[in-house]
Amino acid sequence: MTEHTVAARLTAFSLPAMPPELPISDVSYVVDDTSVGRMLLARSESGALIASAFVPDSDTEDFWLRRLARQVSPRVLRLPRALDLARRELDAYLGGRRKEFDLPTALVLATPFQRIVLGHLSAAVAYGHRTTYGALANDIERPKAARAVGAALGANPLCIIVPCHRVVAASGALTGYAGGLAAKEYLLALEAHT
Repeated sequence: MTEHTVAARLTAFSLPAMPPELPISDVSYVVDDTSVGRMLLARSESGALIASAFVPDSDTEDFWLRRLARQVSPRVLRLPRALDLARRELDAYLGGRRKEFDLPTALVLATPFQRIVLGHLSAAVAYGHRTTYGALANDIERPKAARAVGAALGANPLCIIVPCHRVVAASGALTGYAGGLAAKEYLLALEAHT
């Protein structure tokens, strides 16, 4: 093949100067390294944040992607720019420059009971404050459901955004957290000092 033939074939297959813009999918996501661990952020087509999950390894990331595909839509694309606002707000929060999130959220991955627990938690426990599993159960008028409240918090699909890290044991001890106890301790210390 001559040089002229190769050049002609390459010209026929030339790529545009800019990559094509992909449309927003039903679910857009990104995985970022943060000061508290590797996190997956996902939003719906409407722009609401639907997941903020700790994904320390590829198996956990795959679990969340399968969950999004099964419960929201099979059209899940990695589109980092679609999550720019969420990334900026999370970064500002973790840097101590923000105390509240302005992001629209949707608890589409939560059960009805989880929505009650997480909704009340968001509304009732302010930045820098803590509550207990028992107190939260009392607040939602289910005084004997402290363990169920704990399970609902353990399945929180919007970690940090919906502040389940603010819930501790009755003794004040730190208990389980999806990002690990070191992440929970970091978040509570951050809120205590800003």
